[in-house]
Amino acid sequence: MCLIMTILTAVILSVFYFRAEKQGKQAKSLLNSTLMFWGAALMWSVDGIASLLEGEPFFDISREDTVLGAIIVVCGLAVFAFLTAMEKRGAKLKAN
Repeated sequence: MCLIMTILTAVILSVFYFRAEKQGKQAKSLLNSTLMFWGAALMWSVDGIASLLEGEPFFDISREDTVLGAIIVVCGLAVFAFLTAMEKRGAKLKAN
């Protein structure tokens, strides 16, 4: 379930990133967070392939895996919020 949650979050953040780029806004914090979630999705995809090779299912739909996915999404969004705050603070310091 954590794979599904990270892929969904990565896709949503990618849409927001490309929309911001289309409007001419630079969103480095959004890009970093998007790449972070795509990296996590790639990692869990490799883990799923390893599970398949051992005879287990690709997707783990257990409660523990769902909690892990929720923790990863919340922590990733907290990192995004922190990076955005630092980005805005840096822009404010440059303006002064």
